[in-house]
Amino acid sequence: MSSTIHNCVIIGSGPAGYTAAIYAARANMNPVLYTGQEPGGQLMITTDVENYPGYPEGIMGPQMMEDFKNQAARFGTKIIYEMISEVDFSGPVHKIWSETGEEIQAHSVIISTGASAKWLGLESEQTFMNNGVSACAVCDGFFFRGQEVAIVGAGDTAAEEASYLSKLCTKVHMLVRRDEMRASKIMQKRVMDTPNIEIHWNTEVKEIMGGETVEKIRVHNNKSNQESEMTVNGLFVAIGHKPNTDMFKEWLDMEDSGYLITKPDSTKTNVDGVFASGDAQDHVYRQAVTAAGTGCMAALDAERYLTAKGII
Repeated sequence: MSSTIHNCVIIGSGPAGYTAAIYAARANMNPVLYTGQEPGGQLMITTDVENYPGYPEGIMGPQMMEDFKNQAARFGTKIIYEMISEVDFSGPVHKIWSETGEEIQAHSVIISTGASAKWLGLESEQTFMNNGVSACAVCDGFFFRGQEVAIVGAGDTAAEEASYLSKLCTKVHMLVRRDEMRASKIMQKRVMDTPNIEIHWNTEVKEIMGGETVEKIRVHNNKSNQESEMTVNGLFVAIGHKPNTDMFKEWLDMEDSGYLITKPDSTKTNVDGVFASGDAQDHVYRQAVTAAGTGCMAALDAERYLTAKGII
């Protein structure tokens, strides 16, 4: 165990974690950031990012995260390429253990562990990832304007994304596994009232096909037991996200779905000195720019907390 008590430890990278690190480092908090299993988060599997301000020509997701990381390092953030495996938030000094078993102590902790999109589990899904297969219509819908696409899902998110895509695409095929939707009545009505959205009930994707990009999908009707092919240029998977928050269950308040609960107008959790940012606590927007914004908020909240305690 190290005898050092860090002012601020950031768990997780991505836009939230790196932005928190930039602000914390510039405030002389000497932050230590543990990148986690996927340094850079979901943007590492994103090709073109065109909706983040400051990149007029767009930028590749991995390059953008490299820029964020280098900016955090420039101001003195210590970046450690390890996962955090366990935490103990029972005392005034928070204890954290890395995957190598090292115990780390911190006066404040910023959580930016993100969320992972749920996928269908098809081999072909991985083959066409970022080449026609996406889990974010707002991020990638623009690339399919004027084309025909399909979206898998039946909840509010799927309905919202189908509506969004309908404004860009000539036709949106909404594939629903059951004979009903889970979405709220108002969202269902919106989808059904949109002329270029066609709902396919009892329908599941079995295979995604194409050359370099998606050209068609093979679907199965689980009621009639018939299979057919559908010509589409893109497939959007909107069956939910899972926040990477399991290790905090014993300590922090969270929704049933696992998203961390923060106090109004802040990133504060129910434990003093522990702050949550990015997709680990945001199930509404889930954008790089909003994640970065909450990373900034978490660093400012942590700075005020440490100042009030007389630690910095």
